Amino acid sequence: MKLAVNDLLGLEIMGNARVRTGSSHLKEKHVQWISAIEMPVENFVRKNEVVLSTAIGCGHDVQLFKTFVEDIIHSEASALIIALGRYIFDVPKEVVELAEKHQFIIMEIPWEVRFSTIIEEVLRELNDIQHKEREKSEKAQQELLQLILKETSLGEISGYIQHQVGCPIIITDRAGIVQDRTEAGDPDGKWKYYNLKDGISTKKRPSLLPQDPMYQKFQMIELDGEPVLRLPILNASGDVQGYLFVLFPKNEKIEDFLTQYRVNVLEHSATTIALWLSRQNAIEETEMRLRSDFIQELAKGEFTTDEQAESRAKLLGFNLKLSYVCIAGYPENLEMLFKKRKQHDLSYEHWLDSMIRYIEEEIYYAAGSLEKEVMMTYQGDKLILFVQAKNNENPAHHFLDLVERRLRNLLPDVIISWGIGGAQETIAGFRTGYDHAQTALQIGRKKKGAGYRVLYENTKVDRVLLTLAQNKEMKEIIVTAIDPLIQYDQQRNMDLIGTFSTYNECHGNVSQTARLLNLHRQSLLYRLRKIETLTGLSLIDTDDLFLLDLSIKTWRLGLTESPVYSETI
Repeated sequence: MKLAVNDLLGLEIMGNARVRTGSSHLKEKHVQWISAIEMPVENFVRKNEVVLSTAIGCGHDVQLFKTFVEDIIHSEASALIIALGRYIFDVPKEVVELAEKHQFIIMEIPWEVRFSTIIEEVLRELNDIQHKEREKSEKAQQELLQLILKETSLGEISGYIQHQVGCPIIITDRAGIVQDRTEAGDPDGKWKYYNLKDGISTKKRPSLLPQDPMYQKFQMIELDGEPVLRLPILNASGDVQGYLFVLFPKNEKIEDFLTQYRVNVLEHSATTIALWLSRQNAIEETEMRLRSDFIQELAKGEFTTDEQAESRAKLLGFNLKLSYVCIAGYPENLEMLFKKRKQHDLSYEHWLDSMIRYIEEEIYYAAGSLEKEVMMTYQGDKLILFVQAKNNENPAHHFLDLVERRLRNLLPDVIISWGIGGAQETIAGFRTGYDHAQTALQIGRKKKGAGYRVLYENTKVDRVLLTLAQNKEMKEIIVTAIDPLIQYDQQRNMDLIGTFSTYNECHGNVSQTARLLNLHRQSLLYRLRKIETLTGLSLIDTDDLFLLDLSIKTWRLGLTESPVYSETI
């Protein structure tokens, strides 16, 4: 509700007023302030202000009067009311033409009408409007509070807000992940993509909001080239926990859209959403913690009986009677990505939580698309998944193909390594599957690097090496064989280890080895003799060759760490 300039003409005190210019804009120009002013104007006139004046000082100087009116027009005042009869007897033709050119309203009143009476009447009207707006906004505040007390959904709350402000809204968490949107709030379905591709991809548009205290909490940003209003949602400690986005009409000015009532409703809405999010976060965190703890206990084999595990699973909505394959995932570069993006308004812990939650959403989506049950948790720095295996199949590759395809589209820089165990049929099999997935993940990262998938069943040789490396005597033998080569390579930068590996792959063919290493034959022979001297092993003895090859492969897997190597790193 606004007071229009046209409403002033309905006041009894304005009965003898005459509109000289801008009559077609009487209803669209609204009044926020009213004052009496004479020359000079300077910066004393505010936007949407009605100015009362006698034009004293202008006299018969038309140019001076024209400048006076021009200054008022540039101040974006709503109208100028001039008292005729003492200093000005008629508005000059030049001033009328100027006002018409700028579609500005000029009204004339008789000299006998008191400015103080007009101001009093207008202020009474403004106060009455503000009182009605305040009552209306207080009612909205109470209704929003009732929605919280009734434990309604966020969708019902956002629907109520849209009804009150008259346009679509979108609610996100602090990282930009959409929590709820009203109908038509995201017609192209692309909001989620924009916010997660590079964090919140929208950018702030400075100086678009009027310099008015009631607008200070709002920000104007751009989404795909369109202006959007953003209001932060703060928690009890004053930290941002989300955002309320208002997609106001494109053909409406922001100062016209943000009425006092809408400002009040949106502020009350932000508080209501903050309460809802706090309550929901507490519920979700409890549920997630219970589910996460259960999956972790299942993976580590901490249940004493099958009945105990199945009882807990039923309460949490899991079905342990199905066959599952365990997959262990390790996000390799999240911390690096966070530093690269330099999101100073978001801590790494909060950003990581949002990213892991988003990755989990894509995993749940993939499971739903393939009609498979999935149990998942993120513990320490690893994802632990149990994906349903139908008909004794191993669904891991097809499942991960879908997950990674979606992640490449939305988060192309994220790298995840995967270890895949075998299918299990019993409660005890969950621990076996987890151990196998962990082993496959460890071997894959050591042997292939980041971003690969490794099946446990394809790691037979590496598991043999792993088993051997656990034996104390075998570990001493391996370290004794490899240590001199590591130390010599570090001192002379000769790569004796790489030389031996290539020589062994060429089955002892010196000429072929020299060509592959781009070495002179004599240089290669020197290196081979140096290897024999340092290790005390003969390269023509098959047992010695096997021992040295075994030692190098074990060391490269990181299963046995050389004391010399440990000191350097």
